[in-house]
Amino acid sequence: MNLVPYEYVVCRQGPPGWADPDHKPASMLVVSEFVGCSPSLSGAIRVNPWSVDAVADAMFSAIKTTSEHRKLRHDKHWKYVSEHTVAFWANSYVQDLARSTKSHVAMKCYGLGLGLDTFRLVALDANFKKLESTNVMAAYRSTRRRLLLLDYDGTLIPHRNISAAPPDSVLDVLASLTADSANEVWIISGRSQQELGAWFEALPGVGLAAEHGFFIRPPWKQRWHSRFPLADHSWQAMVMPILKQYCECTDGSHIEQKASALVWHYGDADPDFGNWQAKELLDHLEDVLSNKPIEVISGNTIVEAKPQGVTKGSLVELICKRDPVVTGERTPTMPGSSSGVDNDIGHSDAAVAAAAPGVYDGLLPGAGAAAVAAHSLGLGSPAGGQQWQAAGGSSGAMPPIPQQQQRQQSAGHPPLPSGQAMAGAGSKG
Repeated sequence: MNLVPYEYVVCRQGPPGWADPDHKPASMLVVSEFVGCSPSLSGAIRVNPWSVDAVADAMFSAIKTTSEHRKLRHDKHWKYVSEHTVAFWANSYVQDLARSTKSHVAMKCYGLGLGLDTFRLVALDANFKKLESTNVMAAYRSTRRRLLLLDYDGTLIPHRNISAAPPDSVLDVLASLTADSANEVWIISGRSQQELGAWFEALPGVGLAAEHGFFIRPPWKQRWHSRFPLADHSWQAMVMPILKQYCECTDGSHIEQKASALVWHYGDADPDFGNWQAKELLDHLEDVLSNKPIEVISGNTIVEAKPQGVTKGSLVELICKRDPVVTGERTPTMPGSSSGVDNDIGHSDAAVAAAAPGVYDGLLPGAGAAAVAAHSLGLGSPAGGQQWQAAGGSSGAMPPIPQQQQRQQSAGHPPLPSGQAMAGAGSKG
């Protein structure tokens, strides 16, 4: 670490008693944003040293700063430098080391991996029991219902594989697993819906979850649907120029645009420079998206921006609870998309009504969009859905007045507005 800025602050402070007691030291710092001590000098002016104009402007600002502001900045720097001494850092390091190894005596150590690039030593609790393949097979044969949750990259295929498509041997194993009616097999991946759909098209018994569970295709179902049909994707227009800028500055990197997320890959870039750029990009995106419901995560040579709550863990919870969304019994989307994924709620009633027959039981042909939406979201029973059938087969006509509203009118109460009447019919049951 470059300690010259710290030494400058100490020199400006001077030894105790060297100056008049009324004298207050003052100083200004212009530091490179690349030096290690830059983040700890909050009162300094940080610049890109390769920009001549930025350095000149910073020096001019430092010269023009008032004496009072110089004293305040110096006091802040001196407080940090005087408290964070070599003894402080040594003591802090020893305490962290003691805290992290406090329970190592009661732990067991296991060696994982082969070679210098993959071998690592893992310390686990003494009660940890290594999973033996013989125990797994015994439990597999003795149970009547099995749930198999598989990742894709790093599980079904190695990381950084030449071909991202699954080999025939993997497809054969999955086919044999799904042939057993006691097995429910899911592949949960961060890859796109198009890739997973093309690779596993011949295995309808495999449940697919693309983009960390944003899109799902339940086992033995043909249609994809989104768990978050009303998600706002306008933030991608804000993030894409930033990613393009980092792509131009980082040789070997590229951008992957998904329906729900944007991913910056730097696996083919220089390892050290790529990691440094990834940290910078992570901080940049977190600052830009601080007021958006978007989370930025760092993975294996990637930086990904995606909507909050879209995680593999949340999907696994729904699968274990047999949630109707993941079993295919209920979808939160409007039917009628030719691609099988329908996130647009702006379809005309006629288009939705044409797609409704055969998709949702209990809705008669000619049902309006509101009826289809209410039924698909579980807001009405099949009988309630039939009450929404358009009069005379016209999908755009007003639904018939529910019996409850007829009773209110006969009792002398004013009729409900049409919107409230439709909400009442949809929420019946």
